[in-house]
Amino acid sequence: MSKLIFKPEYRKSWALVIGINNYLNVSPLGYARNDAEAIANILEKKFDFKKENITLLIDEEATKKKIMSSFLKFAQENIKPNDRVLVFFAGHGHTIKGNRGEVGFLIPVDGNINDISTFIRWDDLTKNTELINAKHIFFIMDACYGGLAITRSLQPGSMRFLKDMLQRNSRQVLTAGKADEQVADSGGPLPDHSIFTGHLLKALDGEAESKDGVITANNVMSYVYKKVSTDLYSRQTPHFGFLEGNGDFIFKASILDSLQKEDKKDEDILIEIPALLNEKNPDKEELSIIEKTKEYLSSDRYRIKLEDLTIAEIRKVLTFLKEENFSSKKNVNSEEFINRLKKYESIIHPLQTIAISLAYWGNNNHSSLLKKIITRIAENQKTREGKAAWLALRWYPTIILLYSAGISAIAADNYKYLSKILLTKITRHNKNDSEITLIVGEAIKDIARSNLFKTLPEYEQKYVPRSEYMFKLLQPLFDDLLFLGKEYEKMFDRFEVFLALVHADLYYQNGYIWGPIGRFGWKFNNLSGNNNIFKDIKKEAESLKNEWPPLKNGFFGGSYDRFAKICQGFEEKLQKLNWY
Repeated sequence: MSKLIFKPEYRKSWALVIGINNYLNVSPLGYARNDAEAIANILEKKFDFKKENITLLIDEEATKKKIMSSFLKFAQENIKPNDRVLVFFAGHGHTIKGNRGEVGFLIPVDGNINDISTFIRWDDLTKNTELINAKHIFFIMDACYGGLAITRSLQPGSMRFLKDMLQRNSRQVLTAGKADEQVADSGGPLPDHSIFTGHLLKALDGEAESKDGVITANNVMSYVYKKVSTDLYSRQTPHFGFLEGNGDFIFKASILDSLQKEDKKDEDILIEIPALLNEKNPDKEELSIIEKTKEYLSSDRYRIKLEDLTIAEIRKVLTFLKEENFSSKKNVNSEEFINRLKKYESIIHPLQTIAISLAYWGNNNHSSLLKKIITRIAENQKTREGKAAWLALRWYPTIILLYSAGISAIAADNYKYLSKILLTKITRHNKNDSEITLIVGEAIKDIARSNLFKTLPEYEQKYVPRSEYMFKLLQPLFDDLLFLGKEYEKMFDRFEVFLALVHADLYYQNGYIWGPIGRFGWKFNNLSGNNNIFKDIKKEAESLKNEWPPLKNGFFGGSYDRFAKICQGFEEKLQKLNWY
């Protein structure tokens, strides 16, 4: 699933909605049937779920066999990657303590409390999502049980690009409560509905809608959590989060229609993720890589531990990046390209978080460690034979690292670090040592020549598809780590301008100026004059001359005149692009 590139829209919407009042062997409920029927109705009337694509199982229909067969029908071929699936269950839940923690169950209408084989194990549903092609699946369970195994929830105030969330997969869950909590089957904000589903219906009816007119699973989870956990008649605390992925189930996003539909440019908006006041998982004793990195950066006494951690991650990455895992002799096609792209991104991710942290929080003692990350990964490129496209793409992990560290240094306003990053010299097999900027610039040119990024859905007609793709790729991680918000776009574009100008300066020969042009290229000739980072940087330098921080930290030989010459030559190139 994660190897697919999705479109920023849904093809079809599917739902399995279950409500059980009258159990055969368990105490009855009062409003589960009403809850299920109301959910099915609002999905059809408000969120464009076709009636024929909604399976509604009420009371005697909701047997274990019927529930599982209906759910597994989603694994059939009529479900496509750009579809969404919602599963709603209103009924009894049950939790049993196993040897390795709690195990959660849903009780179907024919379930027997004395025979757990008649229950539906929660894990059976989540594991079977591997068989379902839909990019987004959202489980909403008006039942209390444990053993959810949620991986994470987004940090309060996080921001995500709307279309980008539609192009990432996700498996999300919201339950009415945890183990040993009793679901309130009445007394909610709406008559004849449970407290949980009453607040859920209000969320879907507009209470959870953002100022941009967007309703996402995260919006809904935040609203329902706050309302149910503080409801006067409630004795339950909803549980929620991601089971897998980092996209978001979108209920409604009318603003998508008003966004500029431009083939050449990537128009999108940042959506603020509402605060989800979820508690930390008490069972998670092991600190994550990012938490360890932050701790080790907090004091020089952890310097050796930080170096050990970083070297261990470098070794792992180099093992995974071996030629045998990415043969350069395979045929070049879109499917294989996407497969490699996702593998590279997954492999480099832990090292990427360390590089971002070092560039943002590191001091002078840490610069050598950041340099080691870049040089060891870059110097790993030894293969010289094979398909040109695959040879060029082998530099993609290095490009990700360079962007990650560079954007982070710019966010920290640390041009000393940025200089160390972009001017790092790399030892190359059978070639002279060269600055990483020149090597990466050459790789970017070769990747562009292959046109592989133009094979990605929604990137076919973009001026700079690789740049646009990386802009979306990196944003969630930067928002999670550094909380850049809307400043991220400026930081990304600023880095790409520096990458281009520094490359042009190092490459300058006989009056020829070239550097990799990113998304700042089409912004340069933007008639509105907004977001023109290139011109902003030029004005900064003109104002401060040799006192400009980038010059004082070694760029362009510390000379404003040298910068001005390169900048003028590059500007002339941008003027000839005719990108509007």
